[in-house]
Amino acid sequence: MLTLSELSFSYGAVQALNGVSMEMRKGEVTCVMGRNGVGKTTLMKNIVGTLRSSAGRILLGGTDVTRLPPHKRVKSGIALVPQGRQIFPKLTVLENLQVGCEARTDGKRTLPEELFELFPILKTMGQRMGGDLSGGQQQQLAIARALVGEPSVLLLDEPTEGIQPNIIQQIGHVLRKLVSERGMTIVLVEQYLDFVREFGQQFYIMNRGRVVAQGTTGELNEELVSRHLSV
Repeated sequence: MLTLSELSFSYGAVQALNGVSMEMRKGEVTCVMGRNGVGKTTLMKNIVGTLRSSAGRILLGGTDVTRLPPHKRVKSGIALVPQGRQIFPKLTVLENLQVGCEARTDGKRTLPEELFELFPILKTMGQRMGGDLSGGQQQQLAIARALVGEPSVLLLDEPTEGIQPNIIQQIGHVLRKLVSERGMTIVLVEQYLDFVREFGQQFYIMNRGRVVAQGTTGELNEELVSRHLSV
């Protein structure tokens, strides 16, 4: 569904991505891992188009979207849940969700009822301001907002960061449901190893802007963790 071929990007003289190639398959959770500062968030921004790669190609379902601006990539089916969630604190939960309607291609403004089946807490808190929610509730809101546009590819940047364990598990089960029932392609930047092993199918490890290891999550052994992920 999503293929990255020899993707490169630099911040001035600093090469943040250097020939990154990955294949994220339909109906799977692909986990992108690595220590802080290795290019993971930069990669996500290049995929969604808020940063423009200097070389390489991004294919979505076989269509080259490398030169499309961000809003057209979103319309094509790519959604990003950014690190830090970035919900609108002065809008209500329902108003935050309505923002997601801008990504829809059918012009509908009605929120899918399935959102509230996935995240029941959002229905009961519909009139509460986004800034009044807990971190876990804000993360659920950010994921739901991305799902309003019915994307085929969902990018999540550090979704478990600062979240209580019961919400982490709930998010994991939602992701599992999205891949099994919708056949969605999910790309997850994640540091939490247990979460990766429980809910991911394949992984890529990055270091200094390059892919240094890849495989199925069952192959994510202690030797790889020690070499590339341990602090």
